[in-house]
Amino acid sequence: MAPGGGICKEVCEARAAFAEYDVTTTNSELRSSPFRKGTTGVGGKLGTPSTSGVHELLECPVCMDLMHPPIHQCPNGHTLCSNCKLRVHNCCPTCRYELGNIRCLALEKVAESLELPCRYQIFGCHDIFPYYSKLKHEQNCQFRPYNCPYAGAECSVTGDIPLLVMHLKDDHKVDMHDGCTFNHRYVKSNPQEVENATWMLTVFNCFGRQFCLHFEAFHLGMAPVYMAFLRFMGDETEARKFSYSIEVGGNGRKLIWQGVPRSIRDSHRKVRDSQDGLIIQRKLALFFSGSDRQQLKLKVAGRIWKEQ
Repeated sequence: MAPGGGICKEVCEARAAFAEYDVTTTNSELRSSPFRKGTTGVGGKLGTPSTSGVHELLECPVCMDLMHPPIHQCPNGHTLCSNCKLRVHNCCPTCRYELGNIRCLALEKVAESLELPCRYQIFGCHDIFPYYSKLKHEQNCQFRPYNCPYAGAECSVTGDIPLLVMHLKDDHKVDMHDGCTFNHRYVKSNPQEVENATWMLTVFNCFGRQFCLHFEAFHLGMAPVYMAFLRFMGDETEARKFSYSIEVGGNGRKLIWQGVPRSIRDSHRKVRDSQDGLIIQRKLALFFSGSDRQQLKLKVAGRIWKEQ
């Protein structure tokens, strides 16, 4: 038998107990956060580099994530996670032997006996979970970092709300406004040339919370449209405590929408695709803009209030 193979054996199928286990989540969300301070050791504190041999055994040598079933090994006993087995084209990254379909059942059993803190402990989650429950919890942990809500470009910054507010102000140059009412005038030359575009007009500080006003141009079917909507910088449960109204108009006409702000857990594209906001066809928007219809000139106004 090959070295290191004494504790593991080859199996043809993953055990039924792990058949529905989701192994797709990675640590990229936490790694990209400016608040990341370190890894979590078994029985240790978040922010302190792990010295546990067990923790090191459970860490995939390729992606550095903690491994979950099925845990694979080569004939020489080197382990790696199932995602990375596909990435390395069935070749062990340590010794270059062909991996085959060997499961390290002993290491899976060791992992089953462990309890670990949530990796978002530094953001406020202090719960402890069995090893195989931890990953599923972290996918929906209310303390997990938020993605940057800026919609004008793809941005990989993550963090808590205060950090993202400063990031939007300093890096994306988004206007900040104190108050629960707003009144913008949106002007755009050559509106026919704008087919797919998005703008974050303002971040509002209202009731001690932050809200993002968006204005987008896209096609709804074959029709070019504009859409205005509000997102809440926080979780969905908190967002439901607020309502807002928004009106888009000009030339003596206006359309009014009332709704609930969407959490920034939902991307601006997801909100747009759900049509959860005020939608106005470009033809009507140009009519609102005046007689020449060569320039888009719209007033975007509204208010935010807290539900009782």
